[in-house]
Amino acid sequence: MKYPKIKLAQKVIQYCKLYNIRHIIISPGSRNAPLTMGFYEDSFFKCYSIVDERSAAFFGLGLAQQIKHPVVLLCTSGSAVVNYHPAITEAFYSDIPLLVISADRPANKIDIGDGQTIRQRNIFANHTLYNANLINDEVEFSGNEVLLQQAFTSSIKNKGPVHINVPFEEPLYEMIEGELPLLPNVDITSNTSTVPHDSNYIQSFIKDWNQYSKKLILAGVQNPDEINLNTINLLNNDGAVIVMTETTSNLFGESFFPAIDQLIAPIEKLEQEISILQPEMLITFGGMIISKKIKAFLRKYPPKAHYHINDKKAYDTYFCLTHHFKSTVNNFFDSIAEKLTNVPSDYKAYWSRIKQHRLQQHNRYINEIPYSDFLVYHYLFNEIPENCMLQLSNSSTVRYAQLFHIKPSLKVFCNRGTSGIDGSTSTAIGAANASNTPVILITGDLSFFYDSNALWNDYIPGNFKIILINNGGGGIFRILPGPKTSTKFHTYFETRHQLQANHLCEMFGFTYSSAQNIEELTHQLPDFFSTETQPALLEIFTPTKINDEVLLRYFDFIR
Repeated sequence: MKYPKIKLAQKVIQYCKLYNIRHIIISPGSRNAPLTMGFYEDSFFKCYSIVDERSAAFFGLGLAQQIKHPVVLLCTSGSAVVNYHPAITEAFYSDIPLLVISADRPANKIDIGDGQTIRQRNIFANHTLYNANLINDEVEFSGNEVLLQQAFTSSIKNKGPVHINVPFEEPLYEMIEGELPLLPNVDITSNTSTVPHDSNYIQSFIKDWNQYSKKLILAGVQNPDEINLNTINLLNNDGAVIVMTETTSNLFGESFFPAIDQLIAPIEKLEQEISILQPEMLITFGGMIISKKIKAFLRKYPPKAHYHINDKKAYDTYFCLTHHFKSTVNNFFDSIAEKLTNVPSDYKAYWSRIKQHRLQQHNRYINEIPYSDFLVYHYLFNEIPENCMLQLSNSSTVRYAQLFHIKPSLKVFCNRGTSGIDGSTSTAIGAANASNTPVILITGDLSFFYDSNALWNDYIPGNFKIILINNGGGGIFRILPGPKTSTKFHTYFETRHQLQANHLCEMFGFTYSSAQNIEELTHQLPDFFSTETQPALLEIFTPTKINDEVLLRYFDFIR
């Protein structure tokens, strides 16, 4: 086997093997050549070559999202490094482990006029768990060992991105024959969470649970199958408990409330319903919440107590946080379930009746509206096959998804850490590389064309599919409050365009089909979903102007 002559490169490769980091996303360059060659010469690693660093980083993010173990991003020095930043911020807020390895010039070559050279040390410091600035002085190598150990363990145990900056001096391409020695084994088990049974806050939680008749549980972003059946049954069978979930919660219960905006949006003008819904006790878990309406509601009508359960962190999203329990949801409820009692209450029963009414109105509305984004999403969520992975882009797509029934067998993901549109396609393709099931990305036009370099790689599985809803611009800006009447609205907010995806599909080897009305859509969907030998894209063209009217009228109609 060949490995790089530079000892610092050898050390980085050794540590990747020691911590069982196998997936290496490489963007081509010269300064990172010692590591690039060392990785691809070693059969232990699975290497991917992706030119666009921004796309490569989101590809790695999607891969790490699925395997739940760090993935290496490797690039050359200079501006290449900065292109990683959007994906790093997403990983930081979504708790996804990434090892960002940037090659660099030695310290004495910075700011002297060398090309492709910037100040890379700690460049991601605000959005990384740890920053290891290695040195290329062989006399000081022992310090590198400590930095590498801390970086690797931080990413694995604390679930997030770390940055390892590696300076190399030329010559860069020299290789030698032999075997790299293995390093001693290390303990790389993830952090485990325990519940402090004697904690005053545990006692307060139990007391509040057993006295309050209006308890709201709000579940944010979670991985599929994260909550066990015992916990689901506990929450499902209590008349004083409402469990609100979102599409990205991947949590289903017979009496849960999966469409938050459908339930609460129409009550904004009804004081009586507001007082009935306002919880006495709020329990939250999972990641970010999509619904702006529930955030606004809970900030305006706060509970008496708010407890957050998460083994890593808590955000005071509603400005009323009582306590953060550093535990998994399952461990927490398993440890106290026997001490919790059901309180007589019609809280759930009342809102279950409201929920049924809204669902009936929802179905009536579907039969009355014209061809639009809303109607297209209705057909899509009905027709998506069981047991798929569903990746959603941000902006309109993920918000529409909250208003429709999602099949429980679907595994749903979206980059909600920072909620950007910039890397949805790249993330979905990276995730598809770690999935044995079909992966379907639903995306809007601006998100898709923004990230079109995602298609420029050789790692797109045949069962990967993109549903592109093209309404000719940023339709979300017609829904949000804003200057729609401005003469510059079309240019600087909506960003109207005439782009279509057929030429990209031809260039990158995707099967292309399109639909411009419901008849064409229903005709195309069966063949589109059944194709599994080549990546496929279905472009659905919808009207530009009526989508906002249809959506905004929906909330008045279902009341």
